[in-house]
Amino acid sequence: MTFLSPLTVVQAQLEAYNAKNIDALLQTYAPDAQQFTLHGELLAHGHAQMRARYLARFAEPDLHAKLLSRVVVGHVVTDAELVTRNFPEGRGTLEMLCVYEVVNGRIQKASFVLGEKTLTGAAVQSGS
Repeated sequence: MTFLSPLTVVQAQLEAYNAKNIDALLQTYAPDAQQFTLHGELLAHGHAQMRARYLARFAEPDLHAKLLSRVVVGHVVTDAELVTRNFPEGRGTLEMLCVYEVVNGRIQKASFVLGEKTLTGAAVQSGS
């Protein structure tokens, strides 16, 4: 059986994330994949938990991950990203380091480091 390369899988994941396409995004992950903070807490286990996490994030109108750099070593892909988000206190960016372990053409484990958050705009007010 031929599998997609780790680079191809992680790039497809980034494209699906930026398109807010939950089904395409989950196709890049193994059904029993796990997401963690780096060296720490389990954030999600399996597609159902990941779907809930991503759908909440996809509700943010300005959500976009910009790839700053990528390193591939064997089955591990590490991305440095600058993610635009809609935080409760306003629009801003968040530095992220994402470490993906790809096994048999799917992301098996993903670990994330959150860096500096910078606010770039005011919070969106509803019902004014």
